[in-house]
Amino acid sequence: MKTLSLVTAVAVQASAPSLADNTADIDRLKAALELSLPAQLNRNINVPYSCMARVAAAFRNVDFKGYAVLNVLPWQLDVVDFLPDVPAFLPALALDLGTTHLEATLIDLLTGKSLAHDHAVNAQIEYGTDILSRIHFAQQGRDDNGLELLQKAIVGSINGLIEDLTSQCDCVPADVRAVSVSGNTTMVHLLLGLNPYHICREPYIPLVNDPDPFLCREIAISTHPEAMAWVLPSIGSYFGGDLISGILASGLDQAEETSMLIDVGTNAEVVLGNQEWLIACAGAAGPALEGGVARMGMRAASGAVEHVSIDRKRWEIDVQTIDNAPAVGICGSGLIDLVAELYLAQVVDLRGKFQGEFVGKSEAQKRFIRKHLVELEGEKAFILVPIEQSGSDDPVLLTQIDLDAMMRSKAAMYAILTTLTNQVGVEFTDLSKIYVAGAFGKHIDPRQAITLGMLPDLPLETYQGIGNSSLHGAERILLDEQSWLRARTIGGKITYIELNVNQDFMIRFSGSRFIPHTDPHLFPSVPVFT
Repeated sequence: MKTLSLVTAVAVQASAPSLADNTADIDRLKAALELSLPAQLNRNINVPYSCMARVAAAFRNVDFKGYAVLNVLPWQLDVVDFLPDVPAFLPALALDLGTTHLEATLIDLLTGKSLAHDHAVNAQIEYGTDILSRIHFAQQGRDDNGLELLQKAIVGSINGLIEDLTSQCDCVPADVRAVSVSGNTTMVHLLLGLNPYHICREPYIPLVNDPDPFLCREIAISTHPEAMAWVLPSIGSYFGGDLISGILASGLDQAEETSMLIDVGTNAEVVLGNQEWLIACAGAAGPALEGGVARMGMRAASGAVEHVSIDRKRWEIDVQTIDNAPAVGICGSGLIDLVAELYLAQVVDLRGKFQGEFVGKSEAQKRFIRKHLVELEGEKAFILVPIEQSGSDDPVLLTQIDLDAMMRSKAAMYAILTTLTNQVGVEFTDLSKIYVAGAFGKHIDPRQAITLGMLPDLPLETYQGIGNSSLHGAERILLDEQSWLRARTIGGKITYIELNVNQDFMIRFSGSRFIPHTDPHLFPSVPVFT
């Protein structure tokens, strides 16, 4: 069956009224439309009051022949416009509503093609850099007006993004016919102006998990007056629509074979399962990888070191940055590469500590270590990019504190994965695919992550990066009504595991705080140095 977008245009032709046929214009339109609808659109037809006069006038002005533009709701079709000719395009916005950044695609619903793509900073950062600080600000910020300020900030960011996107493809915001939103539970509450107070307080119950579609203008998003907003559902306070989007984008819920989805942001969120069952959990494995802990850490942006390799014959280091720009910091994939390479070069030991002894090393290796390993403010640091080659006033370096944070993050990641598989008696070797989402999945080298003991030691073809799965899910529901309906049922299939009170997780975490692991047999492809 052909996919059905959430806004569509249907050809309509009706006979003109006469003394023998006194059917009213709107009724005439509905009757003619019923005859023109494909079987998959067989549902009640509604002309909203706000559109009635305009639709009736347009229908009569083109002699009762043209194209009805429909908002496709699960329970009815809303006729929101009538055009004389098939529209050139029907633009709609798919939005990844991130805590720090927004990413969006403008899509033509007639062809499914991307018209424009862009990013923007979430202006809510002015009121708090993280979720908890924004929840607090929503209660007590600026004359008890915090929630309103947060909503205005995010709506302003979205409207700015819509302006930028439409300007790239010869249209205006009023041409945008629908908006789909994928984000975590708190971000959705702040967008809708809903109090997030209870999200972070026991028993952690949000005001809404599955908002019904609503008009964009109701929260001042600048689009066509009848454009609907479609928010992907959450499951609870810590399992948002962004992860539901990831399941849609990966097809995990429809697969016959068992696979895994990993999405690393502020937290590491993991889903395991197939079309029969899904199990999920989330844990704090993300901050060191997202730039929230490492001194030189940053998000995957221009100038971020994304790949590092050490030639262990010539003892030279090669650094690759995003956009080939001068290095200003290091993102998660670069951090993983660097620590893995330092371990293989025996600059870092299995405990994740900089080596203090050079015994048994060649002269070239010793020179390499002396050149890069320095004492900085009383602690050891590895100079990755010297100040004269960096894009800032500082060298790009890795300190022992950064290393310790990285070791905790990599241990937490592997512990999360093993705890989840253990819950259902699945071995890593049973997995058909491991989908890795987000910037983490886009830039990471699975081989290096395996070396660290962050990801299981599996054939590299098991791992598949799927980009911004939150955005891809938002794109998919705009273009396919069945994906929207799927999103609303996925939650009922998921069993959520709370790691904070899981003793098995804590034991596995402790065992994972070595490179690659306290049990090297779990990582047969990784050399062990004593």
